[in-house]
Amino acid sequence: MLPIRGVYEVAIRVKDLAKAEPFYREVLDLEVGIRDEKRNWLFLRAGGDAGMVVLQEDKSEWPVQHFAFTVDEVDINRAAAMLRERGVEVQGPVFHQWMPATSLYFEDPDGNALEFCAPAKREG
Repeated sequence: MLPIRGVYEVAIRVKDLAKAEPFYREVLDLEVGIRDEKRNWLFLRAGGDAGMVVLQEDKSEWPVQHFAFTVDEVDINRAAAMLRERGVEVQGPVFHQWMPATSLYFEDPDGNALEFCAPAKREG
């Protein structure tokens, strides 16, 4: 098996980059990496150097997608409160025994299903 340790970059389609950008920058606190004006894409850093989210404007029809961001278990309740304070409807926290992890679920302005997932610390 390849030693994959995570996902570094995820592309998210959005209908209107100007509408999506404030959500990802101000609500989720992602930092601008680089703006590609030619393709109308915005590369954002997620968690410093933990990875990138690329917002790709695409005005055509496409199905909504699901993306999960990893957060620390100790931060899950604070993350829920911060999202709610910023006007985001949040479901959770929900504990998933099979993972084990605790998750929050919410949507971006285009209806993409987003998740903050906090893997439980394994003992041993």
